[in-house]
Amino acid sequence: MHWFKANLRSSISAVFSSRPPPTGEPAQQMGIEDIRGSMLALVPDSDDKQLVHVGRRIRYAGDLLGLWYLRGDLMAALASRDGEARAREKVHAITTLFEGRLPVGLRSRPSPLSADRN
Repeated sequence: MHWFKANLRSSISAVFSSRPPPTGEPAQQMGIEDIRGSMLALVPDSDDKQLVHVGRRIRYAGDLLGLWYLRGDLMAALASRDGEARAREKVHAITTLFEGRLPVGLRSRPSPLSADRN
């Protein structure tokens, strides 16, 4: 039973220890903060509750995938304020920052609404 107490004590202390070590390399973490900053730059300080909510979610997103999935919410918030065409331009600029950082299955596909259709 002595080993049980030691393992239990170390398990509890591991749960309440300081934050977990960062995942990924420092360069990857810096890239995440660059993307986060670019996304937050599109969300001005305003009284619009939708923009405030999206800005908060971007600020506290835990990883690159969280930021990737928040692009849709950012697009919706910007489209309600600036119009869809302008919002698409802004979000497209953010989407290019994710290149080479996501798994293959999460890459953006061309939209049928895109002006670049052949």
